Amino acid sequence: MTHAYQGVLFDLDGTLLDTAPDLGRATNVALQQYGYPPISMTTAGQVSSHGTAGLLGAALGAHYARTDVAPLRAALLNAYRQAISVDTRAFDQIDALIQALDHAQIPWGIMTNKPGWLTTPLLAEWPLFRHSKSQISGDTLTVAKPHPEPLLLAAEQIGVQPEKILYIGDAERDMVAAQRAGMTGVVALWGYLSAQDQPERWPAQHAIESPLAILDLVGLS
Repeated sequence: MTHAYQGVLFDLDGTLLDTAPDLGRATNVALQQYGYPPISMTTAGQVSSHGTAGLLGAALGAHYARTDVAPLRAALLNAYRQAISVDTRAFDQIDALIQALDHAQIPWGIMTNKPGWLTTPLLAEWPLFRHSKSQISGDTLTVAKPHPEPLLLAAEQIGVQPEKILYIGDAERDMVAAQRAGMTGVVALWGYLSAQDQPERWPAQHAIESPLAILDLVGLS
């Protein structure tokens, strides 16, 4: 049977895994170390897709642009690496989705802007993702999303032409990268979207409320 799409690529934070609790905790360790007030876990959940810039930007507000955040960033990343998967969990239905893709022998992979020294140990904690055919991090190449090159490398690794691939993500840069790579962009509405985000304006072909809806797009349901 020929499926509508032959491969699926995923963003990681806010798409496959809810990493915000551990990222938020690490942020607050760094903030406390430098005498700043903590952020809430709700805020962490809204900005974690934007990495350390999003987390520290939310914490410092208008002061962010006037602050040397390098020491804060280093403290945050160090704290995160020390406790990388304590309260992190897979989003609902991700387990069933990955099992269905594996069962149907649909190749899939992960393309994240998270640096490799964090991506690799995090994914090692999750046997669910052991059949991933591609693992591209933010520093695998000299460019990262929204540049299309990492997605094109992931397509090569899973052995599927870009136009036959769905890229699932929860940030505008994900959809821009997918568009530039010639892939079909799918917004993960369960991810880390804030009230300011306008996914309906992003260059995506689909926006879905739950992971299993991906099976409909692939033609597996």
